[in-house]
Amino acid sequence: MRASALLPFALLGLAVLAGSHLASAQGTAPPPGDPKLGAALWMRDGCYECHGTVAQGSGARVGGTGPMLAPKPLPFSVVLSQLRRPINVMPPYSTAVLSDQDAANIYAYLMSIPAGKSASTIPALSGYLRK
Repeated sequence: MRASALLPFALLGLAVLAGSHLASAQGTAPPPGDPKLGAALWMRDGCYECHGTVAQGSGARVGGTGPMLAPKPLPFSVVLSQLRRPINVMPPYSTAVLSDQDAANIYAYLMSIPAGKSASTIPALSGYLRK
């Protein structure tokens, strides 16, 4: 078989590899979760103690204790991995303590948290903003 005849198969193989790499880089989709139940679990399991009641944390996305998790949380697979095998001082949450479905509910809660208002839209702060 000539090399030119193999070219379409080689390109198809590269496309499949690139697509699978892109899908794994984006993380897996979370199972459907209930944000109201997730909010209750957030409080019950003490997540708020480090991350705040609305996942605002210390305002830092990384570093420190209890980093900001919302709005726009990291992909579910990353959050689940951190729950199961924490990198820093966070305690591990095994499936015996927090099921994958409970994690999905908490993630749904994180996804439901809207971004805060811009300081420029808050009248009480207008005298404190630089122009």
